[in-house]
Amino acid sequence: MTTQITSARTAAGPRKESRRRPPASSTTKVGRPGFAWALPAAVFFALFAIVPLIMVAVLSFMSWDGLSSPEFVGTDNWSRLIDDPVMLKSVWLTLLLTALGVVLQTPLSILLGVWAAGHQRNRAVLSVIYFIPLLLSATAVSVLWRALLDPNFGIPADAAWLFGDGNLFGEQATAIGVLAFVSTWQFTPFHTLIYQGAARAIPPVLYQAAEIDGAGRYRQFFHITLPQLRTSMITSMILMIVGGLTTFETVLILTQGGPGTDTTISAYYMYDKAFKSFDYGTGSAIALALVVAATVISLIVVRVSGYDKMRSSMEGVS
Repeated sequence: MTTQITSARTAAGPRKESRRRPPASSTTKVGRPGFAWALPAAVFFALFAIVPLIMVAVLSFMSWDGLSSPEFVGTDNWSRLIDDPVMLKSVWLTLLLTALGVVLQTPLSILLGVWAAGHQRNRAVLSVIYFIPLLLSATAVSVLWRALLDPNFGIPADAAWLFGDGNLFGEQATAIGVLAFVSTWQFTPFHTLIYQGAARAIPPVLYQAAEIDGAGRYRQFFHITLPQLRTSMITSMILMIVGGLTTFETVLILTQGGPGTDTTISAYYMYDKAFKSFDYGTGSAIALALVVAATVISLIVVRVSGYDKMRSSMEGVS
C-alpha cells in the first residue's frame, strides 16, 4: 500500500514549492529617502528664504533709513500705505498686468505647447527658435525691447503710420500694453514647455478611440486635450500669478514707473520707497504684503480648482 502511494506521488510529479516569499531584509526595502537627503536644501531654503522673510516682517514695523539705528514705530508704516493713493493705484496696476498676463499667455501657451508636442515637419527647429526668449534674462529682454521701441531710433520712428508720434511710453494705455506684450513674449515659451510635456503624457489610446467614434481634430482638442491638461493649466496659472505680482525688472528698465506713476506697480513702488527714498520700513511692508497676496491668491486658485483634492499622478485624472 505504501509503495502504491509513493508511486502515485512520483507519477504526479514533484510537489510545487510554496509561493511565499521570504521577508525582505532591511537592505532590500525600497521607500522614500530619509530627511537627511533633504537637509541641505532645507538649510539653504531657511537661510535664503525664511530668515530674510522674518527680517523683512520685523523691519516692516520699524523706521530705518539704512544708516541710523532702526526705530520701532508699530503699525505706522502700514497705516501710511493704506492711506497712500500711489500704493492703492499700484495695487490696481499690479492686478491688471497680472490678469493681462494670464489672459494672453494661457491660450498661446496651450496652442503652442500642443503643437510642439506633435510630429510636424520642422517642428524641432521652430521650437528651438521660439524658445530663445526663455534663455534670456528679464533685464536683457527689457533692454532689447527698450531699444526696439525707442521713439527716436527704434521701430516706431520708421512706422509713424502705425505708431503715431512713436512714443509708446508717453501714455498709460500704450505703456501698459508694452509691458504686457514684453512679458508675454518672454514668458510664453516657459509655459509652452509645461503644456508640451503635459500633452505628450496624454495616452494616445484616447485619440485612437475618438477617431474610431468619428471625432475630428477640433472635438479631440476640446474634449480630450484640454481636460487632460487641467493640472498643468492650474500649475501654469499659479506661476503666472506669482510672476505677475513680483514683476520688477521690466518696469524698471522700460518705463521706470512712468509716465508719472501710471505704470508704478507694487514691486516697483517697493523699490522706490526702499532704495530711492531710503524708507526701508515702508518698503519692507510692501514686500511683505506682496508675499502674503501671492500666497493667498495661489491658495485660492488651488482650492477653487480642486487641485488639492487630486490624488492621481496621471495628467488630467483626479
